Amino acid sequence: MNNPINLAKDWKQQRDERPKELALEYGEQDHVDLLSYAGLEEQADYLSIDGVYIRTLFISGYPFVASSGWLDSLINFNHDADVAYHIHEVGALQALPKLNRKITELESTKRAMIRAGKIIGSEVTDPLESAMDLRDKIQRGQEKLFQTSIYISLRGSTLAELDKVTKLLETTLSARLFYAKTARYQQLEALQSILPRGEDQLAQKRNLDSSSAALSFPFVSSELVQESGILYGVNKSNNSLVILDRFSLHNANSIVFAQSGSGKSYATKVEILRQLMQGTKVIVIDPEREYKRLTESVGGTYIKLSAQSEEKINPFDLATTFHSRSDLSEHAQDLTEVISLMAEGLSSREKAAVDKAILKIYRAAKTTQPLLEDLYAELHNLGQLKLNERLEKYISGSLSNVFNAQTNIRLDNRLVIFDIKDLPESLRQIMMLIISNFVQNQVKALPEKRLLIIDEGWMLLEHEESARFVAGLVRRARKYYLGVSIISQQANDFLRSDYGRAIASQSALRILMRQDTTTIKNVVSEFNLSEYEASFLLTCERGDALIIADQNHVAVKVVASDKEHPLITTNPAELYDQ
Repeated sequence: MNNPINLAKDWKQQRDERPKELALEYGEQDHVDLLSYAGLEEQADYLSIDGVYIRTLFISGYPFVASSGWLDSLINFNHDADVAYHIHEVGALQALPKLNRKITELESTKRAMIRAGKIIGSEVTDPLESAMDLRDKIQRGQEKLFQTSIYISLRGSTLAELDKVTKLLETTLSARLFYAKTARYQQLEALQSILPRGEDQLAQKRNLDSSSAALSFPFVSSELVQESGILYGVNKSNNSLVILDRFSLHNANSIVFAQSGSGKSYATKVEILRQLMQGTKVIVIDPEREYKRLTESVGGTYIKLSAQSEEKINPFDLATTFHSRSDLSEHAQDLTEVISLMAEGLSSREKAAVDKAILKIYRAAKTTQPLLEDLYAELHNLGQLKLNERLEKYISGSLSNVFNAQTNIRLDNRLVIFDIKDLPESLRQIMMLIISNFVQNQVKALPEKRLLIIDEGWMLLEHEESARFVAGLVRRARKYYLGVSIISQQANDFLRSDYGRAIASQSALRILMRQDTTTIKNVVSEFNLSEYEASFLLTCERGDALIIADQNHVAVKVVASDKEHPLITTNPAELYDQ
């Protein structure tokens, strides 16, 4: 049934019929003319206003059990939609008689079905149990009763587009056991109910207890703003700024999981620049030579470690401020992990011999730090010939220049990059472990605000020795004002490992970027992500991330300034097409 109403035309006709002097009072262009829409046309199941098609639906059916996030599919519906809630409290004096009457009706229905020999289905037992449970809770003051109406108004530029969006919304809601109906022949009343005036003219109500009603409100978007923090990006929910101080969390550790090419190194370099401005010293283990240009731009120290390089790190380098027996004992345990990795595993007898030899060579050292060759000689004295055979290549073989020399580098610059790209694959993991141990010793000697960033950290989980060492480093870092950042594109390998999960649990800051279908299940399970967050990680663009800081979850777009971007980009099109 067509009922065209042209509000602007009607008003103009009424104005023209008035005396001219009254018309002159309003002027040539009346304010009402300027504010009113050109026309409104009402149909049975939609409205047309100024060429925009609008349809309002109401939720008529709800799932039996309310759960956290049960209306996420409605709140995150990715089309033009206005959602209105009308909630009215029903007093206990009114609610209890209604519930008792409903319980009586259901009990009568149940008895009648029993007498007739019919099977009593869930359509009777479920509402009966719910009504009785709600009545008891209201009587005890544990719950309240609310009449709730939920309306959704959809818009489209054409009727076909509106029908398509309506079908999509109905399908999306039905997947969560919500059923939506179009307000047929009541579209004007439905539109009035959507407007922010608190008028429920449609009056399509459903009784909900207070717990279920509370779960219907996921509207508050997360914000993450800390005055002492650095800018990570723009909040994708409300365009606010995400400003975070990782050192104000219960620890300063972080993990970054992302697919290759999703922007994890870019996001890390953005953080490095801004941490430097806050006075934080940053140390990076770089296995892919992605931080060289950044180092040069800020005057950092760039250390290129290879079989031929002049820069050396002595695995036995112990800070001179450590003199206590406990310090040396802890260092000996860490060194045992390093030697075990170099020797491709140690037996119980060999571990005992290595521990004994380490303590002895430190006691024998007077003015300089002991070297790997000193350990080799002491193990020979202890009769560990088979172990020495496995260590031979590091003493007099092809790798003798890599680990058997005194340390000649310092960590006194604000940014220090360790480039290990030119090392053979078999040595990268060992070098990452030695660098981490070296940094740990330096940090213990002089605690100050520092970040240690380990790129491609999944390498350290390939062997138990290195995985155990890094897990211990992450656990102890907070004591020495150190934050450890582990970056990995192998989320599955990381989360399958007991040590990997331990590192994740000890990291207060988690930055999750785009995942694929092979990794999303483990990521969702480990970090208890919602359905929307899982969908976001599967479909987000490069530079988008989900930041989890303690209990805060925020979707963010990592942004760099025009001056920062050229220093950190690794896009070949930008680097070489100049």
